[in-house]
Amino acid sequence: MRPCLLLLLALCGADPAAAARSFSLRGTWRIRNGNGSLELPGEVPGCVHTALLQRNLIQDPYYRFNDLNYRWISLDNWTYSKEFQIPFDISQWQKVILIFKGVDTVSEVFFNNVLIGRTNNMFRKYNFDVTYVIQAQNYLELRFQSPVLYAAQQSGAHIRYQVPPDCPPSVQKGECHVNFIRKEQCSFSWDWGPAFPTQGIWKDVSIKAYDICHLNYFAFSPTYDNYAQQWKLKIESSFDVISSKPVPGQVIIEIPKLQTQWTYNVKLRPGKRIIMLSVKINKTITVETWWPHGHGNQTGYNMTVLFKLNGGLTIKKSAKVFFRTVELIQEPIEGSSGLSFYFKINGLPIFLKGSNWIPADSFQDRVTSDSLSLLLQSVVDANMNTLRVWGGGIYEQDEFYKLCDELGIMVWQDFMFACALYPTDADFINSVRAEVAYQIRRLKSHPSIIIWGGNNENEAALMMNWYSIDFTYLPTYMKDYVKLYVENIRELVLEADKTRPFITSSPTNGIKSIEEGWLSTDPYNNHFGDVHFYDYTSDCWDWNIFPKARFASEYGYQSWPSFSTLEKVSSEVDWSYNSSFSSHRQHHENGNHQMLFQAGLHFKLPFNTDPLREFKDTIYLTQVMQAQCVKTQTEFYRRSRSEIVDGKGHTMGALYWQLNDIWQAPSWASLEYGGKWKMLHYFARNFFAPLWPVGFEDKGVFFIYGVSDLHSNSIVTLTVRVHRWSSLEPVCSHRTPDLVMRAGKAVLLYQELVSEMLQRCGHCTRQSCVVSFYLSTSSKPLSSTNYHFLSSPKEAEGLQKADITATISQHEDTFVFDLETSAVAPFVWLDVGSIPGRFSDNGFLMMEKTRSVLFYPWRPTSKSELERSLHVTSLADIY
Repeated sequence: MRPCLLLLLALCGADPAAAARSFSLRGTWRIRNGNGSLELPGEVPGCVHTALLQRNLIQDPYYRFNDLNYRWISLDNWTYSKEFQIPFDISQWQKVILIFKGVDTVSEVFFNNVLIGRTNNMFRKYNFDVTYVIQAQNYLELRFQSPVLYAAQQSGAHIRYQVPPDCPPSVQKGECHVNFIRKEQCSFSWDWGPAFPTQGIWKDVSIKAYDICHLNYFAFSPTYDNYAQQWKLKIESSFDVISSKPVPGQVIIEIPKLQTQWTYNVKLRPGKRIIMLSVKINKTITVETWWPHGHGNQTGYNMTVLFKLNGGLTIKKSAKVFFRTVELIQEPIEGSSGLSFYFKINGLPIFLKGSNWIPADSFQDRVTSDSLSLLLQSVVDANMNTLRVWGGGIYEQDEFYKLCDELGIMVWQDFMFACALYPTDADFINSVRAEVAYQIRRLKSHPSIIIWGGNNENEAALMMNWYSIDFTYLPTYMKDYVKLYVENIRELVLEADKTRPFITSSPTNGIKSIEEGWLSTDPYNNHFGDVHFYDYTSDCWDWNIFPKARFASEYGYQSWPSFSTLEKVSSEVDWSYNSSFSSHRQHHENGNHQMLFQAGLHFKLPFNTDPLREFKDTIYLTQVMQAQCVKTQTEFYRRSRSEIVDGKGHTMGALYWQLNDIWQAPSWASLEYGGKWKMLHYFARNFFAPLWPVGFEDKGVFFIYGVSDLHSNSIVTLTVRVHRWSSLEPVCSHRTPDLVMRAGKAVLLYQELVSEMLQRCGHCTRQSCVVSFYLSTSSKPLSSTNYHFLSSPKEAEGLQKADITATISQHEDTFVFDLETSAVAPFVWLDVGSIPGRFSDNGFLMMEKTRSVLFYPWRPTSKSELERSLHVTSLADIY
């Protein structure tokens, strides 16, 4: 059963209908543009763009160049309106409020033609008292202002000094001054996404009527008392008490499976009141803790909280409670200057494996529970345990965090500030404070969230002078930074949530940054905190270029999505690497060239007289390049967890950039828009495996490390094989005696001079042979086969074009692809076009004549449909 942290509606009194009423305003509204020339129905929750699309007034906004063609939508001032009748006698209630859970973004709210309030923050909840304006028949109107025009106005009004950056790089085709509006920052464009500054009511809206009192919110935080050796639960309840006299009563808290029941006497005094209760969990019952994926179960316990107040008023809440502890350990390391930076969950050091999450769509009403479930299931299917919810997007919907709780995905939760300096005038700060307080209350009960992060890259942006600021104003910018992230956001976090750590930025030097006044002169110091690392000009196969950091929270390389994904939003004239469409879709400066440059270091670039074939082959090669680059870098981080070399190491996290896509375009993602797995995601399933052998060379010596995320030691054997490119039979094979892979460690398993290996194995050369290796126990494989190239594949001698055939059979809901090859085939890619689903493995090096691969469809399909759609590519096919 799913954790029910989205708490149930209050059930009040012996006759619930008699004590409080709620009326949803979801559904169809009227939408009109600024001059009234366009009027149409639109759904709430929703936005103007999707309303226009649903009425066929615009094409798919993602089609070709429509992000530019439809910019007029974002520049207009739209109005949402709704006439509605209250289905009960509204005059019988002491208080009536209008609740917006999300308004995007700047609007004036009129209720029966009376201005009742304004909104200017997408990330907060708004409550408006409508007691004295509501009638039986009502008219509600939100008059929106273009977010683009509002941001420009706010920036223009900030005359004392500039708050950079003014505009995104021109390659992004974006809008300016997004740092002046509390809205999804990437909606004005990013280097992987389009500019669609939306307007609309993007979350629920409702009317609530009540007497005596109303429960505004309810949150809880489990903590472990080390002294008492006991779990405690802190419960926070906020009431609006409209009774003129105090309201006495009782609170009864029950967690049946933990044999825990507590009763408290309370007295609610008139006004806004918060009740804080502390519950001790029965010490005689074993509490099963929540663990990250791959480390244990995600056990939760049903809890009910019943408020029994005088006058027959009852309010009942139900929730799922999870118990876990989290610590961010920053302490000295023997043999290294600086401090560690790693997480302990329930007292156990955990290596964080995963990626960075961006919004799944420019239009949030299109992000369904099913689409979230598909993306997050793909996270754990690739052996990841962590996502960083990046600070330039949104605080995700409740379903996202519920799924992370269920699946054991740890969440590094940024607050929504990214790659910019921000104003700190009173209005802006007050808006941010309301936003942060609301989001902490909403999210803190989720065990999946293990850390709050103040912003994305803003410490680095300021201290590394990304925006070429006037240094006269540097003290002002530094003061603003501390004011926003330390004196306000951090203060609110420490006040409301003492159960998880907070860091001001990512990357940051952690404690070292604090010692330097919260802004370090070198935010990328490998001896402290976390790092972000991008290098598109050095050879990504050379592990020496990567930082041996404590924690790598961003790194990556771009690739293009598959042709079946691009085809949906393009036309035939667009299908070449140098087309206007390909250039338009690339929002990272020089990105298309960088991909070919990196690929060309180790591969021959595709050439074909058929332009479409060449385009598809180039897409394939960019995915090969990306997968290899991120594999090399991630394996470097994983094998660095247990060692200090030249004072650096003890790496305890690898979160590559990025997991998912917001539209169909080249990006750093491993999951395409719609969820299709790129080659990188298949590689991640292997390089994030709980037991994994990592091979690399250093000064002519070939090393293999064994990396373990398990909680106990493993006895393994390692098999190392050398193959000729020209033969499916290995030249030689070596199997080690039993080896010990230590729990939670990376240990050296094997080393040999490459020259001796080549001599030993039938006079191989670097160009004619390749190395593979895998772990096993009792002759049963414990890992997939990993490999090490002794030279660039473009220099491979004896590599032949492989004839690969596939025989497909169905076994219940799964399909088996039995493959047979005529030759060694690197980077074998099975593609079934637009049929949604994933393979058990893909992009692999096929060095045996036969291999079976499973296909897991995400919708019903058939053997014949798969046979018609299947296309098999390996490296030699593109030359």
